[in-house]
Amino acid sequence: MPTLQTLDDTSSQTDTNHHPPKSVVSESDYWEKYYHDPEMTYEWNNGELEEKAMSDFITYLMYKWFFELLEHYLRTKPIAKTVGLNIGFRLVLPHKITIRRPDLGVVLNNNPVPLSLDDKSYKGTFDLCVEAISDSSKADIERDTISKKNEYAAGGVKEYYILDGHSRYTAFYRLNAQRVYAPIKPVKEDIIKSMVLPGFQFRIGDLYHRPSIEEMIDDPVYQEFVLPGYRQAKQQAEVEALARYQAEQRAEQQRLRADKFAEQLRALGINPDDLL
Repeated sequence: MPTLQTLDDTSSQTDTNHHPPKSVVSESDYWEKYYHDPEMTYEWNNGELEEKAMSDFITYLMYKWFFELLEHYLRTKPIAKTVGLNIGFRLVLPHKITIRRPDLGVVLNNNPVPLSLDDKSYKGTFDLCVEAISDSSKADIERDTISKKNEYAAGGVKEYYILDGHSRYTAFYRLNAQRVYAPIKPVKEDIIKSMVLPGFQFRIGDLYHRPSIEEMIDDPVYQEFVLPGYRQAKQQAEVEALARYQAEQRAEQQRLRADKFAEQLRALGINPDDLL
């Protein structure tokens, strides 16, 4: 890992919290030496490196469920692309420049800056950013809940979601006319609806309970975009099964009527076979 040149020349000291010491790193050096660091993920905040901390397992499970839900939506309505793997983007803000690497970014197909298959960083501004909370320290929490929130709003990210498996910091924001984030108000059943992704919605409680695909297929909240083809095929199969059952019932009723008629003929001394 490259050696950091710190403000007080204490680069040889090890930070016990595994955060890099405050350092002056030019943006060009960041892109050249630190953006592709194989051992550590760094963001860049106006000349300072910031180590991107990790989330705990329960928050990862929440993030994984949310990501899979979003992928179901985009397979049904392919209006955007998702970006992960710590791909960063540059935010030119009124008083500083930062390079952030959200846990999940969404780029709409109509975003003025297209996302190239060869991009290792995104040259535009994400339409939606998601951060799985990093809560190893107070500074990590404040970075996700305050610093990035303010930066993403000032940079024009239309929606920002914070996921926390412990439900302490989970929040959903949308950019308003004043270019600041306002909390997205849930509708009935505590449902969050995205405006960036029309039709994409989820219950806040489901982020914690993480219902299965089988449960979501028939759930009115999700059935329009979670395997709708499967649901339609299932409904068609149910219709066909009902039709077969009804046909079998009609055939059985006809057989019973024929048997009863044959018994009546035999009671009159007539062999039913003689009538054939």
